[in-house]
Amino acid sequence: MSDIDVSARGPITYHRDLIQGSDEWAQARCGLLTASEMKLIITPTLKLADNDKTRSHLWELLAQRITRYVEPHYISDDMLRGMDDEIRARAKYEELRGPVEQVGFITNDCWGFTLGYSPDGLVGTDGAIEAKSRRGKYQVQTIVENVGIDRGETIPAEYLMQHQTGLLVSERQWIDFISYSGGLPMAIIRVWPDAKVQNAIVEAAGEFERKLAEKLMIYERVAPGLIPTERTVEQEMFT
Repeated sequence: MSDIDVSARGPITYHRDLIQGSDEWAQARCGLLTASEMKLIITPTLKLADNDKTRSHLWELLAQRITRYVEPHYISDDMLRGMDDEIRARAKYEELRGPVEQVGFITNDCWGFTLGYSPDGLVGTDGAIEAKSRRGKYQVQTIVENVGIDRGETIPAEYLMQHQTGLLVSERQWIDFISYSGGLPMAIIRVWPDAKVQNAIVEAAGEFERKLAEKLMIYERVAPGLIPTERTVEQEMFT
C-alpha cells in the first residue's frame, strides 16, 4: 500500500441548504463515491473489494456520470423508521451534548478525485454525528459488545468505513456514533480518525476511480455508433 498523506487539507464544499433525500441532494451526489457506499469498494481487511456489489456500484456510478441522472431507489420500512428515529436521536443528543447543525452534503477534492459525505449533523467546528436506527436485537448486541465488557467502546464493524470516510472528507476531529432503538438505552460512541484505515480508503477510492475512467473511455468510444434513445418515464418508488 502506498504512503498517502491523509492529513492533507483539501478544498471542502459544504452544501448546507440541501435536504437529504431531496432531488437536489441526489443530484449533488450524482456519480460520486460517498462515505455510505465506501464499504462496497473496500474489504474489512483494507483491500480493494472485487465482488458483485463492487462491480454493480461501479456501473451505477458510471451510468450516473454519463446521464447525470440518479435512478430512484426503493424505500423500505426500515428506512422510513430510520428517518423518524434519526430526528429523535438527534434531539436526544442535543439535550445531552448541545446544538447540532444539519448539513445536506460535504465534498472534498483533496486527492485528485471527489469524495462525498452526508453527515447527520455537525457539532461545533470539530465534531459530527451519525445516528443509526437499530432493531432491538442489534441495539442490545451493541450495548453489550461495543459499550460493555466484550470489546470496549468501538462501533460495530459495518459502520467503520462510513465513519472513517466521513472524518476524511469533512476533516473533522471526531464523529459521535449514535445507536438508537426506541424503548432501549441510546448509546453514543466517539470515533476518532484512524490513519491506517483512511490510507486504505484513499488507496481503494483512487483505484476505483481509475477503473471508472477506464470504463468511461470504452463507453465513449463505442456509444456514438449505437442507436440513441430518450428517457420517457420517471417513477418514484415508495412502500
